[in-house]
Amino acid sequence: MIAESVRARDTAGVRARGIAPVWAIATVAFLLGSLLVGLGVGAVEISPGAIVVSAVAHLPLVHIHSSLSAVQDAILWQLRAPRVVVAALVGGMLAIAGASYQGVFRNPLVDPYLLGVAAGAGLGATLVITYGHASAQLVPVAAFAGATLAAACSYILGRSAGPARTTGALVLAGVTVTAFLTAVQTFVQQQRTDVLRNVYSFILGGFATASWHDAAVAAPYIAASSIVLVLHRRVLDVLALGDEEAASLGVNVARVRLVVCAAATAGTAAAVAVSGLIGFVGIIVPHTIRLLVSTSYRAVVPLSLLVGAGFLVLTDVLARTILSPQELPIGVITAFFGAPFFAVVLRRSRGRA
Repeated sequence: MIAESVRARDTAGVRARGIAPVWAIATVAFLLGSLLVGLGVGAVEISPGAIVVSAVAHLPLVHIHSSLSAVQDAILWQLRAPRVVVAALVGGMLAIAGASYQGVFRNPLVDPYLLGVAAGAGLGATLVITYGHASAQLVPVAAFAGATLAAACSYILGRSAGPARTTGALVLAGVTVTAFLTAVQTFVQQQRTDVLRNVYSFILGGFATASWHDAAVAAPYIAASSIVLVLHRRVLDVLALGDEEAASLGVNVARVRLVVCAAATAGTAAAVAVSGLIGFVGIIVPHTIRLLVSTSYRAVVPLSLLVGAGFLVLTDVLARTILSPQELPIGVITAFFGAPFFAVVLRRSRGRA
């Protein structure tokens, strides 16, 4: 009786925690501001007002003349806009995937690459760059295929340990698959040292070559994955009580874990395929929301999607302006901020343990 009362109280507490209107408005404002900064900052400065007017002028049945010159219009919509859109898609996906993985595995230190997605994507891209004879268009396809295959292998290997040890076994399986694929990738790189620069360009991530085609290819996967993860945000709160408690409340734990992992992996694979490997986004953003807003996944999951998009857009602005006219790999920027943040999260987790 006492256990049931405690469980009911905890579950009611979980349901009570949502997104306060002020935080919802602040998050949307942050995303919109980030998009305007990403579109306006560069060698050719464009004011926010001019960006808004130009965007409205491009709408059908709207007869408004933009104040931008032909060159400025081309820079805005052919160079910067696709880059900003792809960065927003990738940032939002990595952040929401990280939050979802942390909920499924009840571990605040995991990220979207837990099941070997990064290693699989890196190996797939390396194989095409090394042996594909400059087939640059195949790199995203190979990265997506490698990431998906690696995650599938990790899940199958982890499930083979039995349902009683699924959570820990999946983590260990991801580590095993990552180590093996990384070893294979290193071996391939050593055979063709002449392509190392191209390989490292993918590994460090970036949006220098982002196009509307990249956005169109990745958007359906990211949109579908994000919808699935947002719809499961309440269930992630229940999983925080533990597998046995969640099962007693009617949750099919194995099914939820499979669906969430599959959705997060598919979206992450699509994001990595068009951006390369960008680390720490899935740790920085969800934990920032936990510190500022709420620990409930009802808030963490949807807000991670929006904040992650804005965060990576601003990070990309830093990457292309710090050493202008040269461009710094965006993975360097995220690692610079992410490594100390990870250390703080690790220490806080230890304190709670």
